[in-house]
Amino acid sequence: MRRISRTLITAAVVAGVIAGTAGWASGNSQEAVTGAPAGTVAWRAAGLPDPERMDPAEVARFFAGLSPVRQRELARRHPTVVGNLDGAPLELRYEANARSTRGEFGGARVLAHDPRGRGQVALVYGDLARAEHVAVIVPGSDVDADRVRPLADMATELRRATGGRTAVVAWAGYTTPVGVGLDAATGRLAEAGADRLTRFTDGLAAVGAAEPSVFCHSYGSVVCGLAAHQLKAKDLVVFGSPGMRAENVSELGTSARVWAAKDPTDWIDRVPNVEFAGLGHGADPTDPAFGARRIPAGDAAGHGGYFAPGTASLRAFAAIAEGDVR
Repeated sequence: MRRISRTLITAAVVAGVIAGTAGWASGNSQEAVTGAPAGTVAWRAAGLPDPERMDPAEVARFFAGLSPVRQRELARRHPTVVGNLDGAPLELRYEANARSTRGEFGGARVLAHDPRGRGQVALVYGDLARAEHVAVIVPGSDVDADRVRPLADMATELRRATGGRTAVVAWAGYTTPVGVGLDAATGRLAEAGADRLTRFTDGLAAVGAAEPSVFCHSYGSVVCGLAAHQLKAKDLVVFGSPGMRAENVSELGTSARVWAAKDPTDWIDRVPNVEFAGLGHGADPTDPAFGARRIPAGDAAGHGGYFAPGTASLRAFAAIAEGDVR
């Protein structure tokens, strides 16, 4: 009987997570892209240090020991490696990725571009090296290198709302779920994404960029929740979140301030905030019992409207990014 009850609960969670999101949207199971960058075999064959054996601080020290001429030579010969090495000089990564992407992403500077799988990319708006404030936006489902426009729009709206004073990174740096299915209901892809996000923020620290505020949308908040205990961030801001795989802020194990927003028309509100047998993502971060600081979002519309110009949520996001709130 106990086994039957668990099966029924599991089925209810799956049905709630999927049907509760305004209907079934077929989701194909995705294979997370992990490991060293594309082109690493040739990099290693040239006698260069193994990227998988260096953390971002060690990467930074390696490049600091090279002459500018040698750095640029490596960027020309191994653009897909240099362009994706967290801890490498920012300008060198931009140069390497410009060779790989050839203007594919418009006016943004490309800090990372991994062509494997559906493709991953990190787009920078503003001067990441000199900005006093930095924001990183982590997306939810259905975002990749070919479908990055909604995320890029969030980044440009946030930068505009700060008067151009904050450098913003649109970080599509992990394999996101496609559609609403089991990938979105489990933490498998989020676990791989958390490792990549942690390394990314370590890389920002290694090159001296300002400690970022990290904004996490939808399934991206699951990524941020799993990364929180290691993430170098001054703020964690989740919005449209199905849960962070924690029951409260203290379980996140972070010294960052934790903020949460959910507008009244967001379909995510119909997703059960439970976690059972690996399905579901736990407590609602906007529940007062969770302990996050609540962000007003009453005038945002739907699951993707939090960065709409003129909304209270965007104004609050800008104030957090600029350090204007306590």
